[in-house]
Amino acid sequence: MSQSPGRRGLLVTGAATALTLSTVSFANAASAASPDPSATGPGAGDTRTRTVRGTLPPGSPDFVHLPVEVPRGVHEIHVAYSYERPAVPAGTQGNALDIGLFDERGTELGGKGFRGWSGGARTEFFVRADAATPGYIPGPVRAGTWHLALGPYTVAPQGLPYEITITLTYGAPGTTPPPVHPPQRAKGRGRAWYRGDCHIHSVHSDGRRTPAEIAALARAAGLDFINSSEHNTYSGHRAWEGLWGDDLLILTGEEVTTRNGHVLALGTDPGTFIDWRYRARDNRFGRFAREISRAGGLVVPAHPHGTCIGCNWKFGFADADAVEVWNGAFTPDDEISLAEWDNSLVASVRSGGTGRKWTPAMGNSDAHRDPDPIGTPQTVVLADDLSRDAVLAGIRAGHSYVAESAAVSLAFGAAGGRGLHAGIGDRLRVAPDAPVTVRLEVTGAPGCAAYFVTDQGPLYSSALPESGSGTVEWRTTASYAAYVRAEVRHAPKVTGLPGALAAFTNPVFLGE
Repeated sequence: MSQSPGRRGLLVTGAATALTLSTVSFANAASAASPDPSATGPGAGDTRTRTVRGTLPPGSPDFVHLPVEVPRGVHEIHVAYSYERPAVPAGTQGNALDIGLFDERGTELGGKGFRGWSGGARTEFFVRADAATPGYIPGPVRAGTWHLALGPYTVAPQGLPYEITITLTYGAPGTTPPPVHPPQRAKGRGRAWYRGDCHIHSVHSDGRRTPAEIAALARAAGLDFINSSEHNTYSGHRAWEGLWGDDLLILTGEEVTTRNGHVLALGTDPGTFIDWRYRARDNRFGRFAREISRAGGLVVPAHPHGTCIGCNWKFGFADADAVEVWNGAFTPDDEISLAEWDNSLVASVRSGGTGRKWTPAMGNSDAHRDPDPIGTPQTVVLADDLSRDAVLAGIRAGHSYVAESAAVSLAFGAAGGRGLHAGIGDRLRVAPDAPVTVRLEVTGAPGCAAYFVTDQGPLYSSALPESGSGTVEWRTTASYAAYVRAEVRHAPKVTGLPGALAAFTNPVFLGE
């Protein structure tokens, strides 16, 4: 079967438009075992194959649906696809085509039909009851209209010619094993500071490491918790069996990867799927942010000033529980994210009593493959115990700081009034002119300097001892500084520009 852009119509799915192509039927498809289509019905092990070809033009919708009629008796669906990558002029985007699968329950936004997504990470995949390619969800292969979801991420001026081969294998339906998900608590150390990396990719999306390799690297990096955050799929939630332990808590989530930015659904209930098929102009993000919250997770916009196509965050921060200010190796886009986050803190303390909330910051590695280090950076959270609820509560409250590795530790707080003290993320309730002492203890940051940043900007800095460990104090008042946060930075590599972060804290607020 060959299709030109073969469009059946332009359907509106409740948000972004989706082009639906002509349905692929297997009614007269030949069997690999018996090439005569007129032969009797397929038996166990028989296969039927269809190949679809077409070209998507520039300006195609974000998603193109290819309906596939799946008959009764199918044991496995296998899909392989390819597309042309012609040369394009400098500064022009070439072709990139993502792919995923929805079953007979349909493609409705936020519906039940999702069966997997591999984006552009794979050229083929399969789904059956007892197993599926990483990124895809094992389960029954029921008769009905399934849909391949194509995502033309970028299209060259010449168009995007593609070829898709769908193979159905017949046989007994098989049994889907119940998923085994990570426990929601590890042994921990009681109330303590716990280190975590909540943005990591495995072979279940576009990463190259297995969950076992990630767990081993997390332990080697000194982490206490990690979060499964695959692009647009929850298939990785069931992939951690035997990898957790008393020393490692594994949370489940998703990196919801839209065309207008990425958001971590952090620590959601295992098996939760959050849809991503909308743009900011569709006014749908609030609905899915609420779904993340109902599933017990946190809404964390990721790398909001990332430079990749579709990475720049366009949905605003009203629904955010935290924001990923530092993503991977510290780069200029992280500096911009840090400055934007600091401006949001200023706005929160100048809201004239309107109760505008502040959004805590965090940092994660976004590690995909060697040599990406797990735990660079990492968020260090004060939690009552090493459990999902306690860790998420600490992140939500801003009781955390971010460090480039487990070698760097901070202790930060403010004291004043009659023996009052406040730690990271808390408020020191003192009179406007009462003396306040801000204190930062640093270990493991040789060659670095410490900075105290307020709503007035950076107001104090001090070089750390050569060993990288020391204590810095500064005196101020609530009338002079509505909040204070700490940064630890490496020496600048370019004169006149700030050095890269080694660590930073969420703020301590001052005043009533």
